[in-house]
Amino acid sequence: MNLNDQTPSPWRRSSYCGTNACVEIAEAPGQIMVRDSKNPDVPPFVFTTDEWTAFVRGVKAGEFGGV
Repeated sequence: MNLNDQTPSPWRRSSYCGTNACVEIAEAPGQIMVRDSKNPDVPPFVFTTDEWTAFVRGVKAGEFGGV
């Protein structure tokens, strides 16, 4: 999926990141953009809100293993 012409919200990162590099997200209508805070100039991954919601549910349900 490509970024559309709509301006995303400001990038934000998890409170779990502390001062370390982390994954950041920004929202635009119907989209969630994800990037690595160490490489902000690299184009972000873009997901639909439905895809992002399914991913977050999977994380909360422990579907991706865990530490």
